[in-house]
Amino acid sequence: MALKEAIKLTFPDKFVYAIGTGTARFNYLGRLDRGVKDMDNTLLIVLDTPDKRRVDMEDIKEYAYSIKIDHHPFMETFCDLELIDDNKSSVAEMIYDLILNTSLKMNKEIAEKIYIGMMGDTNRFLYNVTPSTFVASYNLLKDYDIDVTKCYNMLYKKPLSELQLLAFMYNNIKITDHGVGYIKIEDATINKFQVDTISSGDLINQFNYVDELLIWLSATEDIKNNCIRVSIRSRGPIINKVAETFGGGGHKYASGVRVPSYEEVDLLVEDLEKLAKEYLNKGDDDEN
Repeated sequence: MALKEAIKLTFPDKFVYAIGTGTARFNYLGRLDRGVKDMDNTLLIVLDTPDKRRVDMEDIKEYAYSIKIDHHPFMETFCDLELIDDNKSSVAEMIYDLILNTSLKMNKEIAEKIYIGMMGDTNRFLYNVTPSTFVASYNLLKDYDIDVTKCYNMLYKKPLSELQLLAFMYNNIKITDHGVGYIKIEDATINKFQVDTISSGDLINQFNYVDELLIWLSATEDIKNNCIRVSIRSRGPIINKVAETFGGGGHKYASGVRVPSYEEVDLLVEDLEKLAKEYLNKGDDDEN
C-alpha cells in the first residue's frame, strides 16, 4: 500500500493498483484492488515473495514487465528484474530506501505505512534488525511526526476471539523431547472461535518467551485452499532449510510452509526434532 501511494503521489496520471489476497484485519492500511485488465501494458511489482508459487496470480508472464522486491534469502528467479537484500529487516525498509534514493515522493500516510510494515515484520524491532533499521525508523518519526502509539494499537490490537484462540493454543501445544512445540488447529476450531486461518500464524509469535521451546509451530487447516498452513519460529536452529524441503521457506528463524495433510506436518515435526537435537548436541560439544 505504501509503494502504491508513493507511485501515485509521484505520478498522479498513472493507474496504480495494489492486488493480491488480503485479510480484513489490515483494512486500516487500505483496501486492495480487484485486479488489472490491460496486463499487456502493465508493470507488475511483486513484493515480499521469494518464489513464484506464493504469488497471488496465475501467470506473471502475462504482464509487460515484472520486478521483484524481496528481503528473504534467494529461492528462485521469476521476474525480469529482481532487487533482493536479505540483510534488510523487511520489504517496508527496502521501500523506504527506494523512496529515499529515487524521485518517488512520500507523505505522512505513506511514512506511517512503512513504519507499521517495519514494526510488524520485526515484531516490534525484536528480529532481523540492523543499524539501518533504526536509522530508517528514526528518520520516519523525525520527519513525519508519526503517532507511534496509534501505529502499535492498529497493528497489535486483537479481537477477543483471537485471544481465546491463543488460550486454546497454549492449552494444546505438544512439546517433543528436544523442545519442538507444535499445535494442530483444525477447521472446526477456526470456526468455533470465528477467526480466519491466518490468525494462528500470527499468534505463534506469542510463544517466543516459553522457556521450554527451542522451535515452535502452528499447523492450521485451510479448507478454502485445501492445505495445512504451517508457521514455524526458532530461538536458535536455522529452520528455513527444513521448510524448503517441504516446499516452503522464509527466514532463518521465521519460516512457513503449506502442506497437504497433517501426516506431512508430523514428518515436518520429526525433521525439526532432528534439527533441534543436532543444535543442542552441538552446544554441548562447544561447551566441552
